[in-house]
Amino acid sequence: MEDFATRTYGTSGLDNRPLFGETSAKDRIINLVVGSLTSLLILVTLISAFVFPQLPPKPLNIFFAVCISLSSITACILIYWYRQGDLEPKFRKLIYYIIFSIIMLCICANLYFHDVGR
Repeated sequence: MEDFATRTYGTSGLDNRPLFGETSAKDRIINLVVGSLTSLLILVTLISAFVFPQLPPKPLNIFFAVCISLSSITACILIYWYRQGDLEPKFRKLIYYIIFSIIMLCICANLYFHDVGR
């Protein structure tokens, strides 16, 4: 693996500064709130997929749960790489976009599971 001092990060020369710098308390709070809400919504959606509207679960509900799980795993991998310093800071916006997409998918799935709008 490359030594830290030899990374250029797209700059013209060697760059010895940390890739992400120090995170502020505001950033940590935002990350915790977004992560907690997303995790809670995913958990509720996965439980709803198997319980509602009745047992045994519908195959379409299971399909929604699998899609949400796969999207969540992708987001978790990106977050892990971001925290390790393997991704540039511009990927943070991509991670937020993916999390927003997962939240919207969970909302749609929950509305479908609970027959809202019928």
